[in-house]
Amino acid sequence: MLRNVAAVLLDGVNPFELGVVCEVFGIDRSDDGLPVYDFAVASADGPSVRASTGFSLQVEHGLERLETADLITVPAGASYVTREFPPELLDSLRRAVDRGARVLSVCSGVFVLAAAGLLEGRRAAVHWKHAEELGRRHPHLTTEPDVLYVDEDPVFTSAGTAAGIDACLHLVRKEQGPEVANRIARRMVVPPHRDGGQAQYIERPLPQPGGDSVAEVLVWMERHLDEEVTVEQLAARAHMSPRTFARRFQQETGTTPYRWILGQRVLLAQHLLERTDETVDAIAGRTGFGNAAALRHHFVRAVGTTPQSYRRAFRGPEAA
Repeated sequence: MLRNVAAVLLDGVNPFELGVVCEVFGIDRSDDGLPVYDFAVASADGPSVRASTGFSLQVEHGLERLETADLITVPAGASYVTREFPPELLDSLRRAVDRGARVLSVCSGVFVLAAAGLLEGRRAAVHWKHAEELGRRHPHLTTEPDVLYVDEDPVFTSAGTAAGIDACLHLVRKEQGPEVANRIARRMVVPPHRDGGQAQYIERPLPQPGGDSVAEVLVWMERHLDEEVTVEQLAARAHMSPRTFARRFQQETGTTPYRWILGQRVLLAQHLLERTDETVDAIAGRTGFGNAAALRHHFVRAVGTTPQSYRRAFRGPEAA
């Protein structure tokens, strides 16, 4: 049962990520007939914890509070990506999982769970900005930088900031049913479930070629995304055979010409959806997809949500 919840803090904790778990599990909503959790905040760095934004928190409990928790949440914090964590905290987290408790991280809190060895052989959500570093430091886990959260019960991980809300509500929904999760979300004025994943928030700069041999062709391709081109035509522009061009292109961009064009078309579609009032059909034509159905198919595969939902997310419901 999900009754006893603790949030464990370290110096540098981020107030918003801490606020997420406090809001979901620390508010008394019994007047709405909702569950009341035995919620507490515990410190792994002494009774006074510095927040990342320049103030301090006085914390009543130490790590002993984790010993009775059904769920231990680990909010994100400054320098969690690179710092060493107290061995006593890591031991507490391991003991908690061994006795059947659950653990949930918000954003860079995932580095604490990974350091405790709780993600070995598991998938983990992480802010897209930290995915590479998490994989480098902990090669025995599988990073999922495109999703909002990952359920590897009893270990739950979430991506950046607001994705912690998604993960917490998911756990409530799983344990206490959709009605409870929906009513908590309504009180928080947030969606009980968000479509799509992190992919819609990732900035993807134009790939930088590693040499000069296909650089001019890349520029031409980026300016002619609405045109259908073949590898043979591109190779002719680069004054190479198709086989040589394909090999050089792969070496310098890390992908194939088809996938590169597809990715750039999706990027252009994102730009137009965010900054123009053009219809989806018009954007499909400008980006080389031809029609709205084709654009929607490739957009969902790349971004994790539909063009209409993407536009609503970045420009508001009136723009959809």
